[in-house]
Amino acid sequence: MAPIRHFLLAVQFFTRIPVTGRLAQWVGYSPAMLRASAAHFPGVGWLAAFAACSVYALLFIALPDNAAMPLVAAIGGTIATVLLTGGFHEDGLADVADGLGGSQQRERALEIMKDSRVGAFGAMALTLALLAKVALLAVLGTEGLDAALAALVGGHVLSRFMPLLLVRALPHVGDVAGSKSKPLADQITMGALACAALWCFVPLALVGWSQGALFLIASCLTCGLALLWMGRLFARRLQGFTGDCLGATQQVCEIAFYLGAALAL
Repeated sequence: MAPIRHFLLAVQFFTRIPVTGRLAQWVGYSPAMLRASAAHFPGVGWLAAFAACSVYALLFIALPDNAAMPLVAAIGGTIATVLLTGGFHEDGLADVADGLGGSQQRERALEIMKDSRVGAFGAMALTLALLAKVALLAVLGTEGLDAALAALVGGHVLSRFMPLLLVRALPHVGDVAGSKSKPLADQITMGALACAALWCFVPLALVGWSQGALFLIASCLTCGLALLWMGRLFARRLQGFTGDCLGATQQVCEIAFYLGAALAL
């Protein structure tokens, strides 16, 4: 039952899905369990993809067939994922943008990232990220519902695998005492990475089967390039990563996946 408990802990940590009461007591919590739950982060992407695809498909089918329909469907799917996750990763993106945009000094940037208030750089990053998601999903929708749904499935799952590679490659430099992500950053074993990769196998196989090899390769390539860019940025500016950096990486990799899919079409 341990894998189920670890998965539910990941759901509790990264979504607003209620894992409370007796279920929460059965799941339990410890830093070691949270560390083990990292193997199931792409599984949380399955839930986000299900919510986004359900709303996107419902609006796509129910609305009149005109030029605005894919745009409205894309907005609806994006809202569904934000409600499901509570904007957890978007918050990380805003904090990283404020920190790196607000100061060139490493210590000052880390201090700014701890501030819960959203500054100008964070607001701009959030706005542009949401616009990029909606616009790319609308473009995919103009090519057909299948293309948009395939991109949503692959993007949500793979983008939650990519930050684990960042954890493996860079040291954690956040506030050790106050960081919720510190247990995740102590270590990511190869076994956990293998389990996370297994969560990605079926969704990506479905993407390739439904849309073709070019669609899958282009999407994964742009997602991988986004990860490399984010990793290089954090290594150069922060000499490591924080929990906010993981959220920002997820967002950038998700957008990059959609971009690759749109370019392939």
